[in-house]
Amino acid sequence: MKSDLTFLTNEPDRKLSTRLNALLSKSQRFDCLVGYFYLSGFYLIQKSLEPCEKTRILVGLKTENQVYKALQQAKFQQEFDFRPTSETIKEFKNLVLEQLTNADETAEVETGIEQFVRWCSDGKVEVRAYDKHPIHAKLYIFSFNQDQIDKGRVITGSSNLSSSGLHNNLEFNVELKNPSDYDFAAEKFEELWKESVEVSEDFVQTVKNESHLAQFSPYQLFLKFLYEYFRVELNQPRELEQDYQPDGFLRLQYQHDAVLTAKRIVQEYNGVFIADVVGLGKTYMAAMLARELEGRSLVIAPPALTDDKNPGAWQNVFHDFGVRGFHVESIGKLDQILKLILRKMLNTSLVFLIQKFFGFF
Repeated sequence: MKSDLTFLTNEPDRKLSTRLNALLSKSQRFDCLVGYFYLSGFYLIQKSLEPCEKTRILVGLKTENQVYKALQQAKFQQEFDFRPTSETIKEFKNLVLEQLTNADETAEVETGIEQFVRWCSDGKVEVRAYDKHPIHAKLYIFSFNQDQIDKGRVITGSSNLSSSGLHNNLEFNVELKNPSDYDFAAEKFEELWKESVEVSEDFVQTVKNESHLAQFSPYQLFLKFLYEYFRVELNQPRELEQDYQPDGFLRLQYQHDAVLTAKRIVQEYNGVFIADVVGLGKTYMAAMLARELEGRSLVIAPPALTDDKNPGAWQNVFHDFGVRGFHVESIGKLDQILKLILRKMLNTSLVFLIQKFFGFF
């Protein structure tokens, strides 16, 4: 198969990836200008890039919508309102994370990204972002070794540096072989490169620290697990809405936190259990929780805890904590309570049918 073709469409025998690999094998430097940032095609040319001393990738950050706004703005002012460097770096990091999120989850892609990161760290690959004007170009410049007769070659067209653009999609690219075309493309690339923002280190840190390829120690992973498990509790309000305490009551933080957690669970699941060993103040916590919730409260308790002569009886504790709208009944009256509730919910004739057919009451 002949690889030296003028037009590269990704049709059989006209794959752009094949031609790029052929030209890279004899290149000392590879310069790439793309309108959008892609990583998925890097693994297709990774091996051929190894002999290259330097690879420079220049990325345009403008989306189509931003291009339109910039052109509209240009009608009213002579110069564009350029963004500060920090904003450019932030947008580039977002694009990197988006690309990593959408990249194919294959060993080849991840290996290519890891190699890309290593080369950026070593200085073999440099990445810059151009934010001065909209860029939608796709330009690949190959500067040959000194033992080659030609200075280099240029490929331009529709293909981005992605697996789809280099191999899968039907594209239309042309290889320019005239030395004057190479000189013009190299000169324009240098101009844009000098005006761009360096983002190689930001790319490395984004991949290492913020992407799914980030490397974590067991200790860091343990801390992340703890945070995710307790995230809701950590971010919940730290104070009760009704933080009144009776005179002489010892305020304990664990009770306070338990009421906050119980309140959240009630709001999320419409119910909660407060369970602990004897003597930790479950009655007090229930009273504080009842005070936080809307509506009336019904307490069903053992007879000894419904006697108002007992200081620890529910009605006394609820009074002490300022709970309003509550009713306390002995557990021995549970059947009567259920009957009363059912009668309030249903009409008399329906209660009669339930009694007759199901034996209730």
